Amino acid sequence: MRLNNRLNLELNSDEHLAIVGLNGAGKSLLVNVLLGKYALRKGKMTYDFSPSPTTAAYQNIQYLEFRDGYGVADSTYYYQQRWNSWDTDEYPTVKEFLNVDSLVDGILSVSEIIHLLRLEELFSKRIVFLSSGELRRVQLARVLFRQPRILILDNPLIGLDVPTRTSLLTLLNRIAQFSNLQLIVVMPTGETLPDFITHVLPVEDKSVQPKRTKQEYLKNYTLNSLSSMEWKSRIAQSLNSLVESNSQQVSSSTEIVRFNKVSLGYDGVQILKNMNWVIHKGEKWKLTGENGTGKSALLSLIYADNPQSYAQDLYLFGKKRGTGESIWDIKSRIGYLSPEMHRSFLKPISVMDTVASGLHNHLGLFKKITPEEQAVCLFWMKLFNIDHLKDQSFLQLSSGEQRLTLLARAFIKNPELLILDEPFHGLDVIQSQKVKQIIESYSLLPDKTLIMVTHNKQDFPKIMTHSLHLEKNNLYLITKK
Repeated sequence: MRLNNRLNLELNSDEHLAIVGLNGAGKSLLVNVLLGKYALRKGKMTYDFSPSPTTAAYQNIQYLEFRDGYGVADSTYYYQQRWNSWDTDEYPTVKEFLNVDSLVDGILSVSEIIHLLRLEELFSKRIVFLSSGELRRVQLARVLFRQPRILILDNPLIGLDVPTRTSLLTLLNRIAQFSNLQLIVVMPTGETLPDFITHVLPVEDKSVQPKRTKQEYLKNYTLNSLSSMEWKSRIAQSLNSLVESNSQQVSSSTEIVRFNKVSLGYDGVQILKNMNWVIHKGEKWKLTGENGTGKSALLSLIYADNPQSYAQDLYLFGKKRGTGESIWDIKSRIGYLSPEMHRSFLKPISVMDTVASGLHNHLGLFKKITPEEQAVCLFWMKLFNIDHLKDQSFLQLSSGEQRLTLLARAFIKNPELLILDEPFHGLDVIQSQKVKQIIESYSLLPDKTLIMVTHNKQDFPKIMTHSLHLEKNNLYLITKK
């Protein structure tokens, strides 16, 4: 995989750079070139990391990407075992993971980084139980403690609640002003550029455009938005034709989910306490709350990943958990996507096979797909505009293309219940508009129920009917629109 043009780039010592582009434009490819992962056909790349005492790129450049793992060799094992509380002793606490007691001050003081990233509250929490947003805070602290000369951040704000986003931007602004650490941020086109950015490097169609100041970029920046009515009509017609030709079993119960005084806890920490919640067929629920309030734990009970569901008074599709139904019976009715699933999806298989794996509820594909199944996969891939990637390896895609692939996988079964946890992670503005329209059109089909999580309120479709807001200390609030 190569860039389509010759790269000429000079990053001066007082510059902080934003690499921007649409999904699949080549941003990740450019980062890999800067990291020295690809051999150059012509020319050379030189670094001056002074005043760093070392000259090696791998020691001076740290890259924190969208799909950071948990420090375990088998992330698929992690995903399957996350909710098994008896297996957690092998995972360190956050304090142990960061090796806090042996750290020394560097770019900023250790205490300042810990304070701005609000890590004290996480010290006793095991790494395996961190939410997506909490994990990003810990991983960022970890790379800062290594005292790099250049820090490359891929989509640093995704998955973060508003307080954490504010704290992170405060930290990055302080780094830009008071240290010799240079920041490079990789962002989808259309995202708001952070204050500390001085220059922008646009990437279009695997071609790197000339570097320009942030002021020059914003002055000339334009983005053609989509015609909402055009896409709404086109998507609705496509979905109606699919549903008519692919009927699915629909629960006879009017209740999709019922929690009766459900409680959940790990490692001595109570996450949910005496929770009552009922979702009726056809309802569209917003699930909100700061990082670490239990949203992922709650969803794990519904998606049958959590063994504690057997000890709860919990009903799914009208049947009490533990009364004979298998987890595969439950999963066959649910389309699911989450940041945890994305991080754990490390199968070197094609995009086609990745989408098809959703038909069988596995993180990989263990049987050959039929021509009929392939046709259904192509339908969803075309709808999400990734059909041209069908033969590429999932692991070679950009993070945005991977997210579109996993979205197609979530819809592949024509599910009765759709659970989407941060579905817009890594997507540019255009792709976000398309995906939002697909979610809305699909959810308006007969007997479709939706649970959606996002920290950006404007990302919720207008069709949402109910809200569940989680707060720390086991508080929750249910409202109807």
